[in-house]
Amino acid sequence: MGTEEVSNQTIMVCASLTSQSVEQIVSDMYQAKAQGADIVEVRLDLITNFKPSRDLQIILTNKLLPVLIVYRPKWEGGLYDGDENMRLEALQLALELGADFIDVEMKAASRFKTMVGHKRNHNSPVKIIVSCCVDGITPPKEELLQLIVKIIATGACIIKLVTHAADITEITRIFSLLPYCQAPLIAYSVGERGLISQLLCPKFGGFFVYGSLAGNQIPGLPSLDSLREAYKLEHVNADTKVFGLISKPVSHSKGPILHNPSFRHVNYNGIYVPMFVDNLKEFFNTYASPDFAGFSVGIPYKEEVIRFCDEVHPLAQSIGAVNTIIRRPRDGKLVGYNTDCEASITAIEDALIEHGCNDGGASLGSPLAGRLFVLVGAGGAGKALAFGAKSRGARVVIFDIDFERAKSLASAVFGEAHPYKDLVKFQPEKGAILANATPIGMHPNTDRISVAEATLGDYRLVFDAVYTPRRTRLLKEANAAGAITVSGVEMFLRQATAQFNLFTGLQAPEEFMREIVLSKF
Repeated sequence: MGTEEVSNQTIMVCASLTSQSVEQIVSDMYQAKAQGADIVEVRLDLITNFKPSRDLQIILTNKLLPVLIVYRPKWEGGLYDGDENMRLEALQLALELGADFIDVEMKAASRFKTMVGHKRNHNSPVKIIVSCCVDGITPPKEELLQLIVKIIATGACIIKLVTHAADITEITRIFSLLPYCQAPLIAYSVGERGLISQLLCPKFGGFFVYGSLAGNQIPGLPSLDSLREAYKLEHVNADTKVFGLISKPVSHSKGPILHNPSFRHVNYNGIYVPMFVDNLKEFFNTYASPDFAGFSVGIPYKEEVIRFCDEVHPLAQSIGAVNTIIRRPRDGKLVGYNTDCEASITAIEDALIEHGCNDGGASLGSPLAGRLFVLVGAGGAGKALAFGAKSRGARVVIFDIDFERAKSLASAVFGEAHPYKDLVKFQPEKGAILANATPIGMHPNTDRISVAEATLGDYRLVFDAVYTPRRTRLLKEANAAGAITVSGVEMFLRQATAQFNLFTGLQAPEEFMREIVLSKF
């Protein structure tokens, strides 16, 4: 089971099929091909009332793509709990019926090799993957290398190593293995914290990337659609610069949909990925190489992250929140910026001007001058809005669930702070601006709004920093009440183009990025 025949393979996208019926698996194979998969993984242990001779014949006779057969026992995290000989005989039958890849566990590999050795044609194109699933915290690199040596000793054609990362920092141990392995290596970590182990494996030399079918999202796996349209991993190589969103949670992020096509549009060799981060200090200590060239910063880290920047732009320093970090090429220092402030305020200003609401602010050049600006939320996004509104001459009133935080921000912008519980009975003056800078209304909890519906008619404009969904309930209710509405999507686009400029040193393709936002968000 030598490695020569697969050592020069380019990255392949493998669709993980988890259906419980053979008929659905055949249907899923059609979908996988249509969605851009190069290969499908079929889990026999998930099939209800699995009959090897009948079901394998159906699956392999109807295959549209190369098929990887897995029959995972309970002792390795699967569902099969029967006779071991029968399990291995089913894998042998799959090999004989035309499976392209067979996955066998390291503990069973020698036994399986002996079982099939006298029957197998060594010129057969079937490739044997020997796999090992590591429970608990990902071991140090040295232990993982010893494990790989043991797997190679079984005669593996391809090595597969699966871990369960409890923290994103563990993933670097996997990346450190990929460039030096003598055999093709499939190595990744499951779960949302392990997502980058899939997306960045082509940069570090991985063999497979796993993806999930549309409508059947598997935590920790990118969708086939995102791999085909957003990430396009065939363009990723050892020189690719990595950018990502540091957040918790992170699954809502639309950044990859926008930044990755934009990188390619200007021929910049970069990839933008979601990064589920639990501990900022450990994250920055671990991902300290020049390969990780910049970051967006999301909830809940926009304020805390300042402590980990070597330098902070004066605007971000005055606001007290950073949403963009670049690793300066000449010295590797982390420099923090805030692109939220101008993005949100100019989005609000432009909407007011578009609707002829520039009265009262002409002398200062802003339609916000002199207006009451009611801000809900005093976190990172709220700070950006408050400082932006103050800079335009607005009178700022702040509500936050943390009243002390609201008072601190109000003091910084010479505004007023009120307890959050008073928001439902707060009566704004006519023509005021309302800005929601809380996660209220964000997917999946889309049925909530932060203010009393009866007051929405008193606001001239309502802005919602939430951009998933694009039209939040707050914006729908405000529109029905006659207010101008500005979606967080507009803020997102504007701050993203500014981030793009900082990330790449190039001019963002603004019209191209706007087209993506309008069609995909």
